[in-house]
Amino acid sequence: MRGNSKAVDSNQEGVHPDLEDVVRRHVATPYERPYHEFSLKTFAEISAALENHGGPLILDSGCGTGDSTLLAARRHPKSFVVGIDQSPKQIGKAENRLDAALDNLIIVRADVVDIWRLAVAAGWRVQHHFVLYPNPWPKKQHLKRRWHGHPVFPFLLKLEGRLQLRSNWRIYVDEFAQAIAIATGKHCEKSTLENPQGETAFEKKYVASGLTLFRLDVALQACFEPKQAG
Repeated sequence: MRGNSKAVDSNQEGVHPDLEDVVRRHVATPYERPYHEFSLKTFAEISAALENHGGPLILDSGCGTGDSTLLAARRHPKSFVVGIDQSPKQIGKAENRLDAALDNLIIVRADVVDIWRLAVAAGWRVQHHFVLYPNPWPKKQHLKRRWHGHPVFPFLLKLEGRLQLRSNWRIYVDEFAQAIAIATGKHCEKSTLENPQGETAFEKKYVASGLTLFRLDVALQACFEPKQAG
């Protein structure tokens, strides 16, 4: 594959100066946006499949064409893997590539903003959570569109488990790590991704384009202790 992806272009040179204020406000203020009806139906579908399987839960949030979801299901045969993406086009591609031999995964079209909150309300705790190459929203004014700047961020943390984030933008990883530290006091492991294998469609493009990729890992088990704003 020949890549044509370019490095992220941004008018932001480092961690956003408003990050701490934004994260503390979201930690202190409950996020109560009404759920979409299709999200409630999809969550019920996931719940039934998870209960039927009975294994530990792995989430692949923003799974795209499902490469990473299939890989996680093969690597963790005793776990139940849920791939989630909001794009009908991406989910259609993912569904066409499902392996009939694997009975430990489901790929659904849904809004993770709703699914994460519903999962926390249901008391779910994940074994692993993958957030691979989310939209970086690189313009400085778009901080609140990034997951760590979004009001749903505390719910992502409350799902616990071993969280892995990958991005082609170092600032995104740096901000995400700092946001976790602000909300929980937890230290994250950050690194350059060595010898990436192209585990998602985006990663394959980035590798082919010769871009440097970045990774964050953190264990979130029982660590979410909201800090008060002020």
